[in-house]
Amino acid sequence: MVTVRNMSESEKGSIRELSRLHVRAFPGFFLTQLGVGFLDALYKGYLSDERSGIIVAEDDGRLAGFIAYSYDYPNFYKGLIKNQLFRFAICSMGAAIRHPSFIKRLLGAFKKSDSVVKTEKYVELASICVEPDMGKQGIGTMLIDHLKGMVDLSEYAYINLETDAENNDDVNRFYVKNGFKLARSYFSAEGRKMNEYRFGV
Repeated sequence: MVTVRNMSESEKGSIRELSRLHVRAFPGFFLTQLGVGFLDALYKGYLSDERSGIIVAEDDGRLAGFIAYSYDYPNFYKGLIKNQLFRFAICSMGAAIRHPSFIKRLLGAFKKSDSVVKTEKYVELASICVEPDMGKQGIGTMLIDHLKGMVDLSEYAYINLETDAENNDDVNRFYVKNGFKLARSYFSAEGRKMNEYRFGV
């Protein structure tokens, strides 16, 4: 039976399990290529930040999926840069040597804190992963429904997320099916076409 709960800061020792799931769910993607050490630091940041967190889905104790979210996304990234920059640099050094272009892309990712500033209060669904061999079981929807239940839409304007616009039809359909509406499409600094979705508008 799949259950969904909020992960606590005291569970930082279990972050490696989430990082490995990220690698399995997104093989070959940019963050995956930076390594599990980088992912460990990133996801520990969500647990440490009082305005952010992680929701996990478990199937009889086995990790089945998770969401990372933030109620203050721009300042979350600024905090990561301030507190974890050295660790991120060490963890990503090998990938940067193998792929020098990663340096520019990583710096662009950290500058996201300046690019995502909005005047209204909102919640960012920053990452969602589901165990590949457990797809099509509604786990992603369960995770999103849990986040929806946490967010007071009388206080926050919407839940926001971004995903690739091209060669990503199943994922885009998944978000629309779960009530998200396309707010805009744009090209990232790396030239990727992105879709920005919002729930609650």
